[in-house]
Amino acid sequence: MRDGGLRLSLANLPLASARLERPAYDPRAVQIGVAHFGPGAFHRAHQAFAFHQLLAEDPRWAVSAVSLRSPDLQAALDPQDGLYVLAQRDAETRLMVIASLRERLTAPRAYEAVVRRLTDPGLKLITSTVTEKGYCLTASGALDLERAEIIADLACPERPASLIGWIYLGMKRRRALGLAPFLIAPCDNLSDNGGKLGRAVVDYARRLDPDLADWIGGESLFLSTMVDSITPATDDALRERVASETGLVDAWPVQREAFVQWVVEKSDAGQQPDWAAAGVQITTDVPAFERAKLRLLNGAHSMLAYLGLAMGLETVYQACGTPLLAAATGRLWDEVSPLLSAPAGLDLAVYRADLMNRFRNPVIVHRLSQIAWDGSQKVPVRLMASLVETVRRGQSAPVLALAIAGWMLFCVEAARRGRALTDPLAARLQAHGLAATGSARDVDDFLHDPTIFSDEARLPAVRDALRTAYVDLTRRGAAAAIVQALSSFH
Repeated sequence: MRDGGLRLSLANLPLASARLERPAYDPRAVQIGVAHFGPGAFHRAHQAFAFHQLLAEDPRWAVSAVSLRSPDLQAALDPQDGLYVLAQRDAETRLMVIASLRERLTAPRAYEAVVRRLTDPGLKLITSTVTEKGYCLTASGALDLERAEIIADLACPERPASLIGWIYLGMKRRRALGLAPFLIAPCDNLSDNGGKLGRAVVDYARRLDPDLADWIGGESLFLSTMVDSITPATDDALRERVASETGLVDAWPVQREAFVQWVVEKSDAGQQPDWAAAGVQITTDVPAFERAKLRLLNGAHSMLAYLGLAMGLETVYQACGTPLLAAATGRLWDEVSPLLSAPAGLDLAVYRADLMNRFRNPVIVHRLSQIAWDGSQKVPVRLMASLVETVRRGQSAPVLALAIAGWMLFCVEAARRGRALTDPLAARLQAHGLAATGSARDVDDFLHDPTIFSDEARLPAVRDALRTAYVDLTRRGAAAAIVQALSSFH
């Protein structure tokens, strides 16, 4: 952060330049109706922005931002009265002050405050962006009883560390006080995220209090959602730009592209936001939106990350500016599109064209290394599910297979070079990497790890496709392997 200069705050906001858009409501006059777990950059650029819009119409939907581990957000935003700048990056950059995070809590340090918030009658909604790994699920989507967080929470449920443990405790306390359960809308890239989270919470509760588990299962609503907006990590260049253009120093601004989408499952819940006023799309078919986004946008992102990094590239923009990877992206979409049923309001051909334009936005510096994080949680849903489904249809998908093989080789290379992996299964991936020989057997080692892949990933045709792609990558390099995959598509 720049030394000196006026710090962004409610008192200093009137001193900002006209370049900075102010809230259309008084941040001091709103009430907290939402608790959000995992208030990282994506939440602050996406859901917090949506509630910021809603607060101009309805003051009851301010946000309590609950960090499950890191105190960094609270340390950055408390001196700023919770304010931060959102930079919307397109042909022109729009700078907005977001004021919806009226409370910032770090759960391990503020246990009583989090409990008070969860048992506040005014709290109606729980949202979450804790990444795929934060839901503590197995490869098949069930609650992972071997995850350290779940083991610890079951042993001491009154002091939870996981999202699931906190939801359970909040539900338990609300029932004891005669309060209705809150509505829950998880916002991470998981197919059927509401259903999976709901089943995991009920399973967790059943091991502690079967009667409460029945109450949660019968009275609570876990809504599935889909969220989309490309959100690069904050860097010093963004901080400098915000300071120079607004006249105020922001310790932690965020940035995203202009495109933003939030799709929420339609429900009859009484106490829920006016979603439309927040720019949210309501649908009875969230899964169709999820599949399109996970398999087209996220799948292509993962493919670009692992193959692009192997080619020495750093950003999505650079990757899509490379004719070979641009062609691979289009071919991957050709492989995936037959698996999708477009929901009402979504034209897949238009969606694909829009995605490529978004990937080629020159002002969005979306680093491939950031996308490559947590591959063990992303690859199964973004890529492997499509490969399995394609194989079962009797079709080939060489680019999908190459993308998955690219992730395997990425893990192998990291282990060989002593480079740390950002992944909840980093230790297991390192072991696979260190045992790798560069042969097709490396693929079998990854596929037979039940913490990563479910049984369907071990179909002989899936294994054979991955072996071919992996050996081609290791022997010929990424560029030649991509050329081969493009030539073998049919």
